[in-house]
Amino acid sequence: MSADRFACTELDGGLLVLSEELPELRSVSVGVWVRSGSAHEAPSELGASHLVEHMVFKGTRRRSAREIALSLERYGGALDAYTSREHTSYQARVLAEHGELALDVLADMVSSPLLREEDLALEREVVLEEISTVEDTPDDLIFDLHAEALWGDHPYGTPILGRRETVARLGAEDLRRVHRRGYGRANLIVAAVGNIRHETLVDWVEAAFVGVADGGRPSPLPGPPRTLVGDTLHVTRPTAQTHLVLGTGIFGHRDPRRYALVLLSNALGGAMSSRLFQRVREELGLAYTVFSFQSFCAEAGVAGVYVGTRPEWADHAESVLREELALVARDGLSAAELEDAKGQVKGQLLLSLESSGARLQRLAGFALFDEPFLTLDELAARVDAVTLDEVAGVAAEYFDPGRQLALRLGPDR
Repeated sequence: MSADRFACTELDGGLLVLSEELPELRSVSVGVWVRSGSAHEAPSELGASHLVEHMVFKGTRRRSAREIALSLERYGGALDAYTSREHTSYQARVLAEHGELALDVLADMVSSPLLREEDLALEREVVLEEISTVEDTPDDLIFDLHAEALWGDHPYGTPILGRRETVARLGAEDLRRVHRRGYGRANLIVAAVGNIRHETLVDWVEAAFVGVADGGRPSPLPGPPRTLVGDTLHVTRPTAQTHLVLGTGIFGHRDPRRYALVLLSNALGGAMSSRLFQRVREELGLAYTVFSFQSFCAEAGVAGVYVGTRPEWADHAESVLREELALVARDGLSAAELEDAKGQVKGQLLLSLESSGARLQRLAGFALFDEPFLTLDELAARVDAVTLDEVAGVAAEYFDPGRQLALRLGPDR
């Protein structure tokens, strides 16, 4: 992404407008991000942010639920949304000539949802089914359970979907309160990528969001969470596999060590050529799926490894994971491994950005984390600048097996 294609304008009330112009495309991806998510909820509100995200599709002052669904689909476009711990996102992808309509639909949903009790009675059941889906998907559920064990009562440790008991109690007025608190102008980011001029986008945003209250950002999050380390937990479930996560709390998104950790994680378990894939799957045949992972929030993050294996092989698989973690914590990476990881990470980034949707997420991410915009060349330079010593420092501090919280999900041993 070249700097001359990127533009940013702050409107009255703090609403940010970002764009990347790609005139060679015939489409535009546009999104609205709200700096409000599950981590901003009070204990009695758990699941409210996610329910609001569902409920805005049920109708606004100007459109019924069916009209929202048809508004872009009749032209081949698509609407989507998701809730995270720190923000909520609403997005659309359409042909360029329907960009203004897409933004108008998104603004309508975000700024004036009806949030009616009768709609909530039905949508609550949909969300409870969504929770059931996670509970029936152990390789998803284990990450929620691990976060809860790792971070305890901190908001990062609570499930984004909420808990059954809190979702069942939430009423329409609870959702309206969450909406009023989080959906003001100062909390909104509008971004677009594709065949769109920035000046045109700003005009559309000013028209679509007129009348939206200035508002303020949600209450700040509590400080970095405490992290449970060096423990082993077992959640018993009658599953065909034992699912295992070894992970630990790490630094937040703005920490410059993020680049070293991503490279290290990639070399450890990011692809077929990684240490874990080669050892656990190719050499030992202990698992179909094994990988490393990392995710970052503003105040903290988590990094670790996952494997799913037969219950009778779980002890062996965990032992092998700990051996590999101990090895990388002691020795870091070789020069060749680091160079391969750099090439892989840069290549993955460039390939992903052939999608306007991926570019849209990247563009909004700078504003969500209050970070300066980086061109692809600048980002690649930061990846290339990572040294073996920096990787070794991150490995020694965060990948030592004694630091990991180990969680098993599956049958009794």
